[in-house]
Amino acid sequence: MDMAKNAALVIIDVQRGFEEVEHWGVRNNPEADDNIAALIDAWQASGRPVVFTRHDSTEPGSPLRPGYEGNGFKEYVERRRGKGAAESELLVAKSVNSAFYGTPDLDAWLKAAGIGQLVMAGIQTNMCVETTTRMAGNLGYEVFFALDATYTFGQEGPWGWELTARELARATAVSLHGGGFAQVVTAQDVVRAASA
Repeated sequence: MDMAKNAALVIIDVQRGFEEVEHWGVRNNPEADDNIAALIDAWQASGRPVVFTRHDSTEPGSPLRPGYEGNGFKEYVERRRGKGAAESELLVAKSVNSAFYGTPDLDAWLKAAGIGQLVMAGIQTNMCVETTTRMAGNLGYEVFFALDATYTFGQEGPWGWELTARELARATAVSLHGGGFAQVVTAQDVVRAASA
């Protein structure tokens, strides 16, 4: 894979509130946090832009609501914020699934910087990361979805249907790949391409 010199890494909602197991249930992919950290390190070392998104939930009891400790970034992300070039880092606050409907306007920022290639990572695989990826594909960006730098939780749907976190993550990968929204890759592949 060829990684553009200005490819942006989009780190979605890596917030402390997602560590509240009693709220979310069982997650998949325990190595996701290490892979996310490795991606941020590689991007900052290469001088490429990094976008951090934060979900400001409007649900009163949400672990991600503003003013609650869970709204803050996980420690390893907070420690890395601000380590890249000032003009190449952006914080987007949002209250919906897509980072393209946040503040400031992500699409406008990317276009102003001439960025056409994105790498997606973060939480949750099948929610905000997938939604942002689909929209990025629709907007014409070339998108790499670092599957092992994401995680999610099992869920119940209609008619009592249940899917595990692993099943949901696989469904996301198949949908994004099969639908042409993104190339589904590993964090190691992306780090290697960024270091080339």
